[in-house]
Order: sequence, then structure tokens, then C-alpha cells
Amino acid sequence: EDVDIPSRRVLITGATGLLGRAVFKEFKENNWNAVGCGYRRAQPRFEQINLLDSIAVHDIIHDFQPHVIVHCAAERRPDVVESQPDAASQLNVAASANLAKEAAGVGAFLIYISTDYVFDGTSPPYKETDVPNPLNLYGKTKLEGEKAVLENNEETAVLRIPVLYGEVERLEESAVTVMFDKVQFSNKSANMDHWQQRFPTNVKDVAAVCRQLAEKRMLDPSIKGTFHWSGNEQMTKYEMACAIADAFNLPSSHLRPITDSPVVGALRPKNAQLDCSKLEMLGIGQRTPFRAGIRESLWPFLVDKRWRQTVFH
Repeated sequence: EDVDIPSRRVLITGATGLLGRAVFKEFKENNWNAVGCGYRRAQPRFEQINLLDSIAVHDIIHDFQPHVIVHCAAERRPDVVESQPDAASQLNVAASANLAKEAAGVGAFLIYISTDYVFDGTSPPYKETDVPNPLNLYGKTKLEGEKAVLENNEETAVLRIPVLYGEVERLEESAVTVMFDKVQFSNKSANMDHWQQRFPTNVKDVAAVCRQLAEKRMLDPSIKGTFHWSGNEQMTKYEMACAIADAFNLPSSHLRPITDSPVVGALRPKNAQLDCSKLEMLGIGQRTPFRAGIRESLWPFLVDKRWRQTVFH
């Protein structure tokens, strides 16, 4: 029998990544015809597209004719951007510019995912109108990407978000979940950054914001420009690690707060808190409490299985 194919079409880049998977799922579960593309991890669920191949990008956009494109694909690791600046710039800037051009060609609404790292973190909270001043190359490439998409396609929304976590495939997929091993192995002490103020944000919440933005845009063409979304619980990595320990009833006495600014790696903003009132005024948003979200994300990686019995039985 005929399966009803939803009429609204959305294309998601980086659909194999932590955020992209959540965005794909959110649209699919809310009656959108969603197509995801990825590269290394694409098959069999997603289309395999190299975003640097402009012909392949043109073809999928013209074949699928999406109403909305959510561009999640990026090199998001600041230290990798510093060590491979050309490759990072190709993906974060050149591919984004091309995607914006192609989106304009089919009249698609583009949502470009950006970052709180476009700000220097000296005078939070930051509104969409505040002047960016990225401290590291990652922030610079994402800011250049913002400018490139807006120049190539006026009908674009830039969505800046902070550090993400969610249902990871590997702990290293998120700067938040990667701490779980240090938390669990309490036989050795672990130094944790207690200087940089972060706002851990659940990818499910960002996905909901993307869908709400897209749906509002379908009714109201004035929806475009720059927007901020963020969790509202301010925590250092040390505080996140303690919260993770607490969520699983694990000890945290082995965790050591380090209050000096980090010396190694790319420079990081001290506090790049995003003001989200613009989206909130539009009635857009969703926030999962950190402890609930982190428990859901991390329990499959729990080493001490006795804990599961106490919680789930």
C-alpha cells in the first residue's frame, strides 16, 4: 500500500555526526522527508557526499529539491583546525559558501551551524548583534563561514551554539562525554579545567530548535539572519565531571579543579555565554536538564554494571 511521503523536504549535512544524527531524527520523527549526507560513516543509512565536490553537492540538491538544508558538517576540533588549517578552511568556509549558493539556486532555506567560539569570551552574555572576535582558528573559520553563507544566500539562518553532548557512538565524539573515563576510573586522580565557563547543550535540544526554526520559516519568510541557542547551566569541565559523577552515584574526590587558564592547544574564550532571548521571543527553544541528558547519553558506557540494576530494575 502507499506509504505517505511527507511533502516537506530537508537535507542534513554531517548527518553521521553527533549533532547531525539528532537533527535527522528530529525532522524524520516530525513528518519531514529527511535525507542525510555524510562522508566516511555514510553507508548505508545516508548519502555519501564529499562536500568539497561541488558537482556532487549540486546534483543531490537539484535531485532532492529540499525546502530546508541544515548544514551540520564541520571540522569542530579546535586543535585539529590549528594543525590542518587548509583542510579545515575548505570544509568550514569554502564548502559552506558553495552550499549556500546551491541552496539559493533551488530556493532552499539554509541553517548554518556556527559556534560560541566566534566570541572572545571577555564580556558575556553575547547577543547576535555583538561584534565577534574569535581567539582561535576554529572560531575564525566558522566566522568566515558565517560571512560566506550570508553573502551567497540572503535567505540563511546562522545558528550559533556552544559545546554539545548527547547520545554518542564513542565517548570522544563530545568534549563533555569524553570525560567519562576520567570520572569512572576513580583509582587515579584527574586534573580538570575549572577556568573556562561552558554551557553544555544537548544535541536533541539543538535539533528541536532547528526544526522549529524551519517550520516557522515555512510560514514566515522574515525568519533569517543570526540566532543563538544554548543550555542555561553554566559549568566548568570540573563541574561537569562532578555532575556526571553525581548522576551515576560515583565518587568525585579524585577529580582536581585546575583554575589556571590552559597553556597548551588552541586559545579558548573564558566565557562565551550566548544570550538566547531572540529565539525565546519567537517561542522557539527546548532545554534538557544536564543531569538527565548526561545520564541518558552516558549509561551505555558505564563500566560498573551494578549501577544499572539499581536504576532500571
